[in-house]
Amino acid sequence: MADLSQPRSVASETPAPRLPVARVNWGAVGDHLILIAGVVFMVAPLLMLVQMSSMPDIETIKSGPSLQWGDQLWPNLMKALFESMSFSGDNTGLNMFWNSTVLGLGFAIGKVIISMMAAYAIVYFRMRFAMIAFWLIFTTLLLPLEVRIVPSYEITQKLGLLNSYTGLIVPLIASATATFFFRQFYLSVPEELLEAARIDGAGPIRFFIDILVPLSQTMIAAIFIIMFVYGWNQYLWPTMIITDESKYTLVQGIKQITQGLEGSQQVPEYGRSNLLAILAILPPVAVVIFFQRWFVKGLTESDK
Repeated sequence: MADLSQPRSVASETPAPRLPVARVNWGAVGDHLILIAGVVFMVAPLLMLVQMSSMPDIETIKSGPSLQWGDQLWPNLMKALFESMSFSGDNTGLNMFWNSTVLGLGFAIGKVIISMMAAYAIVYFRMRFAMIAFWLIFTTLLLPLEVRIVPSYEITQKLGLLNSYTGLIVPLIASATATFFFRQFYLSVPEELLEAARIDGAGPIRFFIDILVPLSQTMIAAIFIIMFVYGWNQYLWPTMIITDESKYTLVQGIKQITQGLEGSQQVPEYGRSNLLAILAILPPVAVVIFFQRWFVKGLTESDK
């Protein structure tokens, strides 16, 4: 018989705590699945290009893409970089890569500088026709490059700028898009900064360089990315301006190889052309990755 005089232990009557049941966040799982599917969808063609570049061209013609890995990747890379695709000997992949880099950087840097100065003049200088000038600039967004390419070519030809980096970059250096973004950014800058600069004796140039340019870093990065990719991928304008094969860009070179594949009676060099295509992708991707944080911040930041 149990001893009722002894008090019962409280711990013995307390039930053991139950561990919380982990709930699956199906919304997050679905989001990640969509992201993974998007990555696979975008990267799979690039992996197929690399795989075909590692195989002999004869095998690529016979079997197409496969899971087999060959030993021709390095030889095809050397041919793509250093072997000429023309009789002149100047049209190598490395030379075209340099020309595309000059074009991309020239477009990006030139458009940023011109657009910042134009937006600065429209916002901070009291000109009678400033708004009319802005809307005239803005309406050029409705005109694609193909509409104004003939007069631009005629002016470039009369100035003697054909087959030159200057002719590639300068005629298209103005950007209504960048001017619009910088104007909207300058309108959000507090007026107190301008008044403080005037009290300190800062002139227009000093105010622009010492105050507006540092404040515009994120916007500059965002516009730089957009304009670099735009300049790097240009095909129509370089095709009209450049006839010297030593000034060909990488996009032109890929098109030249593609035309050679269509009309050549020899074995098409698929490995070489695929590696040139991959090479053309790398710089824009590297620029976007490097400036990603500033790019997003420049397009979404509202508090200045």
